[in-house]
Amino acid sequence: MPLDIVIGTQWGDEGKGRIVDLLAAQADVVARFNGGDNAGHTVTVGSRTFKLHLIPSGIIHPHTMGVMGNGMVINPVTFVNEVEMLQSAGVAVSPQRLRISYAAHLITPAHRALDAAQEAARGQAQIGTTGRGIGPAYTGKTSRNGLRMEDMLDSASFFKKMKHHVEEINTMLRAMYRTDPLDENAVAREYAKLAAQLAPYIADTGSLITQALRQGKRVLAEGAQGVLLDIDHGTYPFVTSSSATVGGVCTGLGAPPKAIQRVVGVAKAFSTRVGGGPFVTELQGDMAKRLRGTGANPWDEYGSTTGRPRRVG
Repeated sequence: MPLDIVIGTQWGDEGKGRIVDLLAAQADVVARFNGGDNAGHTVTVGSRTFKLHLIPSGIIHPHTMGVMGNGMVINPVTFVNEVEMLQSAGVAVSPQRLRISYAAHLITPAHRALDAAQEAARGQAQIGTTGRGIGPAYTGKTSRNGLRMEDMLDSASFFKKMKHHVEEINTMLRAMYRTDPLDENAVAREYAKLAAQLAPYIADTGSLITQALRQGKRVLAEGAQGVLLDIDHGTYPFVTSSSATVGGVCTGLGAPPKAIQRVVGVAKAFSTRVGGGPFVTELQGDMAKRLRGTGANPWDEYGSTTGRPRRVG
């Protein structure tokens, strides 16, 4: 039961996508287990460069199946956009090759609005969130009032659940942050349409992973962010909202620990960081500019998700 894992050993942006691309050539299943579209994996195949934020980057290999595990939070708009981008580039993406866990949680416009309002309210103590609604989505999961992918499968109740969800967050936006509310009917209608597009991809991915391992297939777990951003073991509170360590693979995919065969930790020659938080070896001035580059080259140190210049050191 070979399960290989690729994780970042710094603050993310270590080049995990390149290593995943290399190992995916021998994998049958490539699965993401944490985070959402706050990740950014860049893979180059020949003259084509793919920048994926949500879908496992191993999907570009025609023999692999992509899995988006229960530990993820899914922005349906990003998912649809990435599927269309890959298909237009000639990559075969279909429900036969890509599955989303029914237990993964949804990211909504209300989450993103709340994320922005909370970050603005922090003032000088801002964390440096990507603004993608990741934190509020995981908060909803932990509070047991979030929306899961399986909710999209019941169109009659999903519209009502979406309206109620937006209404709840609108109450917070008005009362706590003095921010304009969202149109709950418009959001619910938008997500009802998205539900029809995503429904064929939703599956019991925990059973799929377990069955693949029992059959001796090689499963590759594709990590996002890095261990120094882990919710428990990172530089709290300047961290992400999910587990970016090996433990997150087992909980985020439903994979047994005994199946783990190899763990590949990815690091680069110097450290980088996006957003706030401690960075004791951080460089400033001309040396930092030389390391960071201008952003004109794919190897320059600018975030593939946000485009923000990375701190270097």
